[in-house]
Amino acid sequence: MMTSRSNVPPESGTDDARSADTERAETDRKRALENARRNVSSTSDRDSGTETPSLKLAKEYLSLGGHRRSMIDDNITDVRQWDEDPPEAERFWKERVETLSKGKRKQVEDFLPTVNTP
Repeated sequence: MMTSRSNVPPESGTDDARSADTERAETDRKRALENARRNVSSTSDRDSGTETPSLKLAKEYLSLGGHRRSMIDDNITDVRQWDEDPPEAERFWKERVETLSKGKRKQVEDFLPTVNTP
């Protein structure tokens, strides 16, 4: 018996057609998954170590035990401090944050926890 292979797709609704659709869908899913993984890894490579200077300053201040909190109302940031900072955090704030320009200082302040943060 001689079988011939043709490029004619199977008739819609037949088992052969459903099988071909499943294989194609599986191939498409695998390709999409590979592309997604490649995109994620290239994005994470680019994002590694890209913290902004203002975020780094805010994190460092908080890691020193700083207690200042931001209060943002109508896009105006105000910094409140109810508890005294440890000496290292107070010194860091005065030397590294208060000396910044108004715009850059606001960027650091925007990264502080808000008064509504527990």
